[in-house]
Amino acid sequence: MKRLLAFLFAALALPALAQPWPAKPVRVIVNVAPGGVADITARVLGARLTETLGQPFIIENRAGGDGYIGFEAVARAEPDGYTMVYSPGSSMMIAPHIVRRADLDPMKALTPVVPTGRVSLYVMTHPNVPVKNFAEFLAYARANPGKLNYGTPGNGTSPHIATEVFNREAKVKLNHVPYKGAGPALKDLLGGIIDLTFDPGVGLTSAKAGKLRMIAIAGPKRHPDFPDVPTLEENGIRGVDGGPHFAFYATTGTPREAIERLNREVIRLMREPVVLDRFKALAVDVADPMTPQQFASYVRGEYERYAKLIPELGIAR
Repeated sequence: MKRLLAFLFAALALPALAQPWPAKPVRVIVNVAPGGVADITARVLGARLTETLGQPFIIENRAGGDGYIGFEAVARAEPDGYTMVYSPGSSMMIAPHIVRRADLDPMKALTPVVPTGRVSLYVMTHPNVPVKNFAEFLAYARANPGKLNYGTPGNGTSPHIATEVFNREAKVKLNHVPYKGAGPALKDLLGGIIDLTFDPGVGLTSAKAGKLRMIAIAGPKRHPDFPDVPTLEENGIRGVDGGPHFAFYATTGTPREAIERLNREVIRLMREPVVLDRFKALAVDVADPMTPQQFASYVRGEYERYAKLIPELGIAR
């Protein structure tokens, strides 16, 4: 009788185990505040994944702790593919060199799934800053070291690293004010509380409306809506960029089926006009397709690159 009951229980469990992923809602934690590029792109993809995979992809913001609050929630989740994190590349590949936690190493606790895109950065100033273009800004910053405050989405984020590289290469001194996301930093820039940001794209609408002044681009090319705004490289300042790709990560130990299916589906969705148009509006450059294995190699390589760069910049928490 005991054997019969065991057989019956096993037989009842088989259909659940055999169900392809996802068989229930998927929770996607975004480890930055609402309103930034990571949050917006996560919601664009989450909506399409809900439609194409037939289960709700529920986006939840858990900002703070330099990205670790979101990482912690996923690292401690069951490794079943039903809790993921969508994170800026900086949180995964840069911040751990600045914010070290003995109890949580994102590189070990999380598994790379699929990249989505990366941003250029747009140097934007509040109208109160008495400059009209990059040449005037550079002259003003050099003549007033330590007077201008710049905001970022947080310590160790790509805009933070980019601005510190800019400080070094342009021979200026700008003061860092960290926030819990690009959205809050933009809000204070619009309010004149800070003087400038290396904005990841969320401020483009405000710049078009004349509420902010875009003076340069930290990226490979000019923006089509701002053809007169030069890149930093055109001004002889190199090495300033938007950092690594945004991406999905899973709890280490998650079944390969879930990782590989999400990877394939996101790559497919990134070719859709509705998704491409939204990413383009945010000035996000779409990532080249990568398998989970290829993306894991990319993450490791970028992690090691920033391990060398961070000490050179003298950045500390």
